[in-house]
Amino acid sequence: VLYKESVGTGTPTPVTPEMERVKRNQEICSSVLYKENIGKATPTPVTPEMERVKRNQEIISSVLYKENIGKATPTPVTPEMERVKRNQEIISSVLYKENVGQATPTPVTPEMERVKRNQEQISSVAYREGLGKATPSPVTPEMERVKRNQEQISSVLYKEHMAKGTPTPLTPEMERAKRNQENISSV
Repeated sequence: VLYKESVGTGTPTPVTPEMERVKRNQEICSSVLYKENIGKATPTPVTPEMERVKRNQEIISSVLYKENIGKATPTPVTPEMERVKRNQEIISSVLYKENVGQATPTPVTPEMERVKRNQEQISSVAYREGLGKATPSPVTPEMERVKRNQEQISSVLYKEHMAKGTPTPLTPEMERAKRNQENISSV
């Protein structure tokens, strides 16, 4: 409402053919005026392709897709269809534990006992239980070096005593590597 107030005088510009073309296009695009002054059109014959497209549009329509279905040919339930249906029921998050049935017990093999012992040793609670006596070994310079390296690698201590770093510009190669890393992590 207020955008035309206090406009002032402007410099008139001549109406160019380009301005006339744009004005005509605007009138054609107008939602009110696009049907005015249509004039006579040349009718085109209805081709089989046009009929096919029209039928497809009616089939795609969300309102009409179930009308006039007609008779369907029933297919017999095949063993493959039954297998797929059973698999879908097994996959279901609700039904996968229903009707489990009896299981066949398997004997405890030496391999299973070995794996169980390994799991107990790996356990964060039990891995120090039942330790025997050990022979102390002298601390060598190599052991001290390894210990220092471990302290530097430690997720707690690796940022302590850090000097100021020199910032590096983000290069296209670094951006590419970052995108690759994000793609890998998303997989």
